[in-house]
Amino acid sequence: MLRFCPVLLVLMLPACGASVVIQRDAQFDVTYDDTVTSDNQTIYSYNHTVSRNKTEGVRVSVELLSESAQSPVLFVVRQKQAVLSFQVPLILRGLYQRKYQYTQVGRTLCQPPTKAEAETQFFYVDVSTLSSAGVHYQLRVSRVDSFTLQTDKKFSFNATPSQPQFFKYMFPDGVDTVIVKVNSQKNFPCSVMSIQDIQRKDFPSNSFYVVVVVKTEDEACGGPLRFYPLLPDQLLDPGNRSKTLDVIVSPAINSEVYVMGMLFCLGIFLSFYLLTFLVACVENKRMNRKREGLLNADTSPAETASLLGKASVSPYEYGSFADNGSTLSSEAVTDSLASTDGNYGYMDRSLESVARSRQESLSSVEEDDYDTLVDIDSDKNIVRTKKFLCVSDLARKDKRILSKKYQIYFWNIATIAVFYALPVIQLVITYQTVVNVTGNQDICYYNFLCAHPLGALSSFNNILSNLGYVLLGLLFLLIVLQRDILHNRALERNESTALECGIPKHFGLYYAMGTALMMEGLLSACYHVCPNYTNFQFDTSFMYMIAGLCMLKLYQKRHPDINASAYSAYACLAAVIFFSVLGVVFGKGNTVFWIVFSVIHILATLLLSTQLYYMGRWRLDSGILRRMLNVIYTDCIRQCSGPMYIDRMVLLVMGNIVNWSLSAYGLIKRPNDFASYLLAIAICNLLLYFAFYIIMKLRSGERIQCLALVCILFTAVVWGFALFFFFQGLSTWQKTPAESREHNRECILLSFFDDHDIWHFLSSIAMFGSFLVLLTMDDDLDTVQRDKIYVF
Repeated sequence: MLRFCPVLLVLMLPACGASVVIQRDAQFDVTYDDTVTSDNQTIYSYNHTVSRNKTEGVRVSVELLSESAQSPVLFVVRQKQAVLSFQVPLILRGLYQRKYQYTQVGRTLCQPPTKAEAETQFFYVDVSTLSSAGVHYQLRVSRVDSFTLQTDKKFSFNATPSQPQFFKYMFPDGVDTVIVKVNSQKNFPCSVMSIQDIQRKDFPSNSFYVVVVVKTEDEACGGPLRFYPLLPDQLLDPGNRSKTLDVIVSPAINSEVYVMGMLFCLGIFLSFYLLTFLVACVENKRMNRKREGLLNADTSPAETASLLGKASVSPYEYGSFADNGSTLSSEAVTDSLASTDGNYGYMDRSLESVARSRQESLSSVEEDDYDTLVDIDSDKNIVRTKKFLCVSDLARKDKRILSKKYQIYFWNIATIAVFYALPVIQLVITYQTVVNVTGNQDICYYNFLCAHPLGALSSFNNILSNLGYVLLGLLFLLIVLQRDILHNRALERNESTALECGIPKHFGLYYAMGTALMMEGLLSACYHVCPNYTNFQFDTSFMYMIAGLCMLKLYQKRHPDINASAYSAYACLAAVIFFSVLGVVFGKGNTVFWIVFSVIHILATLLLSTQLYYMGRWRLDSGILRRMLNVIYTDCIRQCSGPMYIDRMVLLVMGNIVNWSLSAYGLIKRPNDFASYLLAIAICNLLLYFAFYIIMKLRSGERIQCLALVCILFTAVVWGFALFFFFQGLSTWQKTPAESREHNRECILLSFFDDHDIWHFLSSIAMFGSFLVLLTMDDDLDTVQRDKIYVF
């Protein structure tokens, strides 16, 4: 009851001061030109027939003709069950309390409900003012023939800030959800469309209303900021803010399209499971044939070595006998390798004795005892600073201890995932609840032209397309588990190739990578529940994790003893995510932030370069400057000598050029999307290191096997297509919601998926392929002794 008191007061005050009340019967579509003063009040009486089976709207249009009126004119429309009032001139406020005056006002009256087939109803328009001087006005009431929107029929109309437009839509039989599209040929003036939820079950009347309002200012649509008024109560000229728009209502997709979309998504990624199973079967059958051929051959050990590929010509011919499928007897391999000790550099004692001594040493180690060799502290400076390093120089620590060390990567990321994902899920549920309760579609940045709701989810297709990250991440974990089991079996059989040959196999980082890929899918799905700038880090946090873990794995391949621990690695990644949050919140146009970040970026690059170049054999203490000056004087002034480690120097110089260039770009351009900028830095460094690794691998005389080569080519092609769809930019939270909707596009696949969904599909496949490349790239070295494998 309290909310009606102001209306009643508004109605009574003019009546109390009026001495004359004039009531006249009025007709539709007739313009009444009249004058009102504080001494008289005019009431216009209208009647019309309301039909239960036909919906009509009534439009009340008013224009004030007198200039500089002392007081506004109050118009009150009284209906059977509603009261509407407005004043003319109408004062609308913008930002910073800017005031705009409108002398033309229009309102639409909705048809009151009726239970009878037809009913004659009356409504009244009361006109009054407190101005002692006469105020000239025009009044026109007309029927709105196009008040009810028709399915798939476009309708054009005009709207202004003081003349919003209202339309009604009735759900036809068999239609439960519809899509409402409002378009305009020009961006400005800025306008707002407001509709009720499109779920038919929420409306017993099977109808909803569409309201279109033109805003007084254009800042919400990315328009220019207007000047401040010189005086607080100064009225500003609104100018011409009329806008022509089109509205069309069309049925949404049916349940069959949803089912097809889900089956398509599942079919794509489950096919990778089938393909992996077939490849495993073929590989296992091929290895069984080779094993049977070697066991059944009536040849001597020397002849067996010849059959294995004439190792005296090239040691890399043994690459086909990778431990991922080989179960050759240790005796046969030992004999064959012993016969070629001149080429492989094996010690005089047999590999079986080496295997036994190594296996015996595993029983007396502790989990936290990483440097288990007696001479590790006394000679590692000498070993790690040799000009030409081999993997055997950096694989001196105990295998069991290193395996436990790298397993910490997996357990840590699993713990991080749980504690990170739970509050994220809670937050996005809250976001979606707010969107559904308030109906404010500007909270989330969807591609509204291809956003298919399901239940409480506003854009189910963007969530479903993230399924590939989860399924392919799980498949990668299964592949790694299979390799891990085969390797452990080879160790239990004391196979020489598993103990002394190839890149040391530690699977902890692989498990962490697979887990990170699955978490990327989960968190990306959470982000797409309600995408906006406050939760964008959900979509990027594990991308930083994946990039960092891949670089660590590349480095670990040739540097197993000196790779970073899980604690320091995740601490660095946490610092990256911390800067990502700061950049999103404070980085937009903040020069101080960009200067600080650029300095930290350059210093971190220099420190990491020093760490990599000297293999960790340097100290950051008070004498660092003295030692730097001594090196410069000795190597550059006293005598001109080149760098001792040329390959490493080339990589680090290129890395510093790339990182310094990215830092300069950020400082000059200061991009709004700081999270993507930071991710670009990580990806550029990963690609640079990956290219360097492959080049150095080929330069060292190693080769890439067929499976790894296929994975490299396939992954490169998929990444190219994925990036194409990523840069389509269907929405952007760096701009206003109105500007973001300008990028929206129709669905391009099965009438269900848009360009960004295709990016999800392709990027998940490309990441899975990249992981397979890391897993299989060094399979050619599985039968090559470690003191013949170079470090780079």
